[in-house]
Amino acid sequence: MPQLYNVLRGDMSLVGPRPLALVRDDGRVVSIGSYPLRHIFRPGIAGWAQVNGCRDEAYSPEAMRRRVDLDLAYAGNWSFGLDLTILRMAFTQAWFRGAS
Repeated sequence: MPQLYNVLRGDMSLVGPRPLALVRDDGRVVSIGSYPLRHIFRPGIAGWAQVNGCRDEAYSPEAMRRRVDLDLAYAGNWSFGLDLTILRMAFTQAWFRGAS
């Protein structure tokens, strides 16, 4: 519910790259040059990386790179239809698979 409040305030959107903990942000920016590009879009409650399996903390460089690549794929292919697809997938995963 706090995230919905942030959407109503305009600080977040329903769909966009999921915000990462600041502790994780600082250590990964240097190792992934395209990382800052994921901030093109406002952070969202649901994101392309999330619905494609990147729901956990990205502890390894490979996991972080996959998450950044998926976020950039979303940014490069954004459409209203893609947002609807992500929302549908997020709802389906949360409802039927108990995703967090």
